[in-house]
Amino acid sequence: MHEARQYAKKEKNAVQCSLCSHRCIITDGKHGICGVRQNEGGTLYATTYGLVSAEAVDPIEKKPLFHYLPGTLSYSLGGIGCNFRCEHCQNYQISQADLTSARLFPLSPEEGVARALESGSASISWTYNEPTIWHEYSLDMGTLARSRGLGTCYVTNGYITEEALQDLAPMLGAFRVDLKAFSDDFYRKICGAHLQPVLDAAVRARELGMHIETVTLVIPGLNDSMEEQEALIRWVIEHLGPETPMHFSAFHPDYRMTDRGSTPVALLEKICTRAKELGLRFPYLGNVAHHRYENTYCPACGAMLIERRGFSSLITGLDDRKCTNCGETIEIVRYVP
Repeated sequence: MHEARQYAKKEKNAVQCSLCSHRCIITDGKHGICGVRQNEGGTLYATTYGLVSAEAVDPIEKKPLFHYLPGTLSYSLGGIGCNFRCEHCQNYQISQADLTSARLFPLSPEEGVARALESGSASISWTYNEPTIWHEYSLDMGTLARSRGLGTCYVTNGYITEEALQDLAPMLGAFRVDLKAFSDDFYRKICGAHLQPVLDAAVRARELGMHIETVTLVIPGLNDSMEEQEALIRWVIEHLGPETPMHFSAFHPDYRMTDRGSTPVALLEKICTRAKELGLRFPYLGNVAHHRYENTYCPACGAMLIERRGFSSLITGLDDRKCTNCGETIEIVRYVP
């Protein structure tokens, strides 16, 4: 049992967690919404510290991160639990698991960093389930990883408090955040959360110097109107910057959401085209193989800078961070071995 950070003691052995924006008040013997932060005798414990459900070496593009260490590998770890209850979750087997049902193996922060280096990865990503609730573990591993020259990535729903972000800031390089919709109604009904804390966290992560990329899964009949997508794009341009890569991904039926079909590719193309018209420099299309909107193009001259096929990348038109055709500076984090 590892004592948690980010909590305050209350009366009658209760505690209040300040890690995510639910800010759960947890009575003795109970756990928070995430299922993994438990109060025992007035002390909050991170019950999954050092316990891993999934380990892989992935292309960084799989996160997806297109402007953070492109063309490299990322040592990727997942745990269990989540502070959301998304009806369309693709990793529900671990996000909705608990300590009694999950298959977990121990992995210390030191061993995780060693495995990342041995694998030839340029970074460590905490992903597959929600990394916010793994705070102490990722913080310890990430601090060590940065000291060894590795990048660090959160693949997150963004429901993290400012206090927790401040804690992570010295070690966290990339904040790949889901913007699941631009509607609080969607967040309440589909995810069991609220929109504004996610927006606030994305802004704060940018202010703290993290590289930001967003992903929106476009779900037919729920968040696929052009009006909503345009409002989301305008918000990102205004608050995160026009250079922020936005990924618009195709939905496929899963978990408890099998009542609708996949997202039409033509709609995703329309959203990406409109995003460019609105001034977004780097819109991308996701979950559709071999599409032109997977590539990175120079926003000034249109030259191809990075060609992608699935999760592989070929850097064709960049000299450091400049377009080789016109000299435009491209907002990208390159790997320097």
